[in-house]
Amino acid sequence: FNAFSSVLAFSNASPERAAEVEKFQHLLVRLMSMLYGSALTDVSELDDTSMEFLDFTGLSDTSLSFLKDAHFKSEVVLQWIQKLIAEGAASDIIKIAPPILSRVYNQLGNGIVLLNNAQKLNEFPVPFPVAQVLVFMLML
Repeated sequence: FNAFSSVLAFSNASPERAAEVEKFQHLLVRLMSMLYGSALTDVSELDDTSMEFLDFTGLSDTSLSFLKDAHFKSEVVLQWIQKLIAEGAASDIIKIAPPILSRVYNQLGNGIVLLNNAQKLNEFPVPFPVAQVLVFMLML
């Protein structure tokens, strides 16, 4: 959330660039929606992991097809977000000094690390004896 709100705050406020900025922001919202949904799917233990997203305007059919077949969907969407931010910075849609913008990339990176840690917890079950000790300790 912090990375997303920072990028919105750094958007160019010039009235001449309003249409470009709005298009950029709308695509960023859609990609963030996809990132959150794919992250939840990655750590979910439910059989039905279908998610509802905002519409896919601004994304090509080729990109969506690639994403559908990708094993690590969150990482793919993260790369798309990072590329969008880099393109926005290069074209002055985002107007902020690069050292400050690097914090956005840092926050996105920290988020994906935390997601990978959550996936590890989901994939590797707690050994039965440890689980029993934990339950016993909780009952005390």
